[in-house]
Amino acid sequence: MLFRRLLFCCVVSTAASLAASVLHTPGNAQAETYPDHPVRIIVPIGPGGAYDIIGRLLANKLTEQIGQTFFVENRTGAGTLVGTPADGYTLVVGGLSNIVFNFALYQKVPYEPDDFVPVALVYTFPYMMVARHDLPQRNLAEIISYGRQSPGKLTIAHPGLGSGQQIVAAAFMRLTGTTMVEVPYRSTQAAYPDLIAGRVDLLFDSAAASLPYVTAQKVRGIALLAPRRHPKAPNLPTMTEAGLPGLGIESWIGLFAPTGTPPAILARLRQETRIAAAELKEQFEKGGGALMQMPVVETEKFIKSEFDSWTKVIRDAGIRLD
Repeated sequence: MLFRRLLFCCVVSTAASLAASVLHTPGNAQAETYPDHPVRIIVPIGPGGAYDIIGRLLANKLTEQIGQTFFVENRTGAGTLVGTPADGYTLVVGGLSNIVFNFALYQKVPYEPDDFVPVALVYTFPYMMVARHDLPQRNLAEIISYGRQSPGKLTIAHPGLGSGQQIVAAAFMRLTGTTMVEVPYRSTQAAYPDLIAGRVDLLFDSAAASLPYVTAQKVRGIALLAPRRHPKAPNLPTMTEAGLPGLGIESWIGLFAPTGTPPAILARLRQETRIAAAELKEQFEKGGGALMQMPVVETEKFIKSEFDSWTKVIRDAGIRLD
């Protein structure tokens, strides 16, 4: 009996020691004290765009939630991401543009695809095809038919080479066998006056940006590049419904950390970001998008799939920026 008691005490003592050692490993200690000073979120484009808006919403919510300052720093240019420290105190807002497109658009990118790991993807939004209101071709089938029969007669606006809108337009033309004259602008907002005035025919843009013009009947919605209809435009068909399967494209934005960020800090960031994003769901929907949440493994698979498919689309379309 005495031996059993001594053995039991020894087992309990050993288990307690192991538990204590696990709880006080350097990684967990880091997570318990993280963050102990302000965290910078780099937005690799100028103020005002979707990346900037989502970055600031997350920064404000994480600051409120954790009690430590998260702040946005706009640093344009891919090169600004080089040398980002992997300590959990510098994060990056990433999406199709800087995480996927750049590696197909440029021969040399100053960072590698595996230099960053996803904290969480939080926001997704569809593109929409819109037309000048008096375009004789009234629906997608007529636009495609005319674009094939009269190559170069239709014009399509976009905010410059390499933009999401230009890449979507190139994918559309390749998929449909149409040829249109591309008209670049400094931004999509700069293209709307010409679209409204009838000086250009077509434009791909985010649903959030396009819907106000469609609702006001200043431009005509043609189709949504998404797997389902938009709740704010229930009468607008998807591309598949309009007769063009294979162009169900939704863009996405998330928060990324440099590879090598301590696992315990990364785990805390993922947990806090998921909570923050869920609380922003209503604001995301007001902006024309939707909350995006999936497990880490599924997130990594999704990004790999996007990388592979979009790299092929961009290279097949011959789009290069260097």
